[in-house]
Amino acid sequence: MILNDVCRIVGEQLNKNAENMTAQTSFKEDLGVDSLDVVEIVMALEEFFNVEIDDDKVLQFNTIGDVVSYIESLNK
Repeated sequence: MILNDVCRIVGEQLNKNAENMTAQTSFKEDLGVDSLDVVEIVMALEEFFNVEIDDDKVLQFNTIGDVVSYIESLNK
């Protein structure tokens, strides 16, 4: 499931427990993600899912669910 993979990757990049993450988990408010974290997370997601994430889209990602929806849209 894409959500589980995204949570695992985000957790690995931030050294946080992925089991505590949901689609509603906010990158800034819940995880304290900064711009460097975003770059590392995006690179890991692109490599894992073998996709290219548009920089403009990255700025629109507020929650883990936003990332999941975007990756699902690429796989259609």
